[in-house]
Amino acid sequence: MNSHSVKWGKLRAALMARLRPGRGAELEASKLRQLDEYVSGMPCAQNAIDTLPGWNHALPEAVGVTAGAGFFFHDGRILWALEQFGSIEGKAVLEIGPLEASHTYMLEQRQPALLHAVEANRLSFLRCLVVKELLGLKVARFFLGDGQAWLQGSGQRYDFILACGVLYHMWEPVRLLELMAARTDSIFLWTHYASETAMPPGDLRRGAFIGAMEVEDHHGVSVRLYRRSYHGAWQDKSFCGGIHDRHRWIERDDILALLRALGFDDLRIASDEPDHANGPAFSVFARRTQCPMSAEAAA
Repeated sequence: MNSHSVKWGKLRAALMARLRPGRGAELEASKLRQLDEYVSGMPCAQNAIDTLPGWNHALPEAVGVTAGAGFFFHDGRILWALEQFGSIEGKAVLEIGPLEASHTYMLEQRQPALLHAVEANRLSFLRCLVVKELLGLKVARFFLGDGQAWLQGSGQRYDFILACGVLYHMWEPVRLLELMAARTDSIFLWTHYASETAMPPGDLRRGAFIGAMEVEDHHGVSVRLYRRSYHGAWQDKSFCGGIHDRHRWIERDDILALLRALGFDDLRIASDEPDHANGPAFSVFARRTQCPMSAEAAA
């Protein structure tokens, strides 16, 4: 037997020994540590959910995952808004503050031609992308950033703008209404509002209010504004408030008066809940019918 054959025989024996399960291999395997940013095991939808902490919304049962507790994939507020607007098939729609894409999913099912969703919270934006993948959304496009800045800078005109749970998180809520009014003739809002009647001094729901009520004049409307703070709630991964700690609520009647002043002559109200646990809230659909704004005027 030549030296070459001897060397090959020894190499083959060493390789076979490595392939045989034994105490040495077990000890080596026990030293392995999974790196923090990796997921072992069979890929599944739950892995994607578990990657991001702080889920607020559940996903449809058919997806087979456990996420948040709130089920908003069949939200009556959005169904009502769509009834007021009519079909959005072939329309351009903007959603400000999609949170975890529950409402985005509802909108896409009605076949808009364009569906933009602008989310300022990084974790919420990433959750939206997970939902987009798990539910197979094709039309919706998600953008990370300030919805108010988007309205001011994008130049896009929309047939319908929805802002559910957004207005009361703004430091400049009037400015948000102005910018939406410049980009569409149809708006849906669900928002909390201030009310000295429904939420008088001593009401526990006033706990987040800070300072005295302010009055500002906008478009001939004396707007009453109430400062609030989140008082550190943003430290929780499930936080779904605004960009800034300081934000201001508006009185219900002032919201309606502002919408009228901005040219929305068809106002419809639903879900008015002065006793809502987190503060008075209502839905409003606003449409400009008398002098619809042209795309040129909006630009």
